[in-house]
Amino acid sequence: MNKTQVSPEFDLLASAAKFIKPEFKKATTPWAESPFEWVLTLPSASKGKLGKRLVYQWCALKGLSIDSSPDSQADMLINGHRVEIKFSTLWESGIYKFQQIRDQNYEYAVCLGVSPFEAHCWVASKQILKKYVIGHMGQHTGSTGQETAWFAVNPADPPDWLSPFGGTLEKAYKVLKSLSNKR
Repeated sequence: MNKTQVSPEFDLLASAAKFIKPEFKKATTPWAESPFEWVLTLPSASKGKLGKRLVYQWCALKGLSIDSSPDSQADMLINGHRVEIKFSTLWESGIYKFQQIRDQNYEYAVCLGVSPFEAHCWVASKQILKKYVIGHMGQHTGSTGQETAWFAVNPADPPDWLSPFGGTLEKAYKVLKSLSNKR
C-alpha cells in the first residue's frame, strides 16, 4: 500500500500520534534541538574544515581582517598574524579535546569548542602552546611524542595557563582584536 492509498482511519490515528508525540519524545541527548547537532555526524576531517570555516566567518562578521594563509603551515591570517584553527565538539565527559597540534609556522592557535547551546574559544600564542602542550602532550605516541600534541579543556574549569586567552566568544574576540594589524 502506498501513501495515496492510506485509509481515513490511518490518517486519524496518525493525527492523534502527531498530537501525542511531544509528550513522549524527550530530548535523548544534550545535542537534541541544538543548531550544531548535525556537526556530530561529520567525519573528523570535515569537522576540522567546518571549524576553519566557522572561525573565518565569525572573524569576518566581527570585522577582523581575514586572509588565506600563503602556505599549509597556518590555516589563515587574522590581522596579518598566522593562525592555526583547532575545533572540538563537547565530549560526553564534558570536555573539549583539541588535537593534532603541531610545531608549525603559526603565531596563534584559535581553539573553538562547540557545545549544544554554547560555544567556547581560546586564542593561545604558539609560545604558550610550546610551554604547556607541544612536546608535553603527545597525541599518538604517549607523553614522549613530539610530532603531534593535544589537550583537553573542561570549559567550566579551564587550565590556569589557558584562562587569560578567552573562554567565551566575547573574551576570545577581545584577544583577537588586540592583535595588532601587521599589514
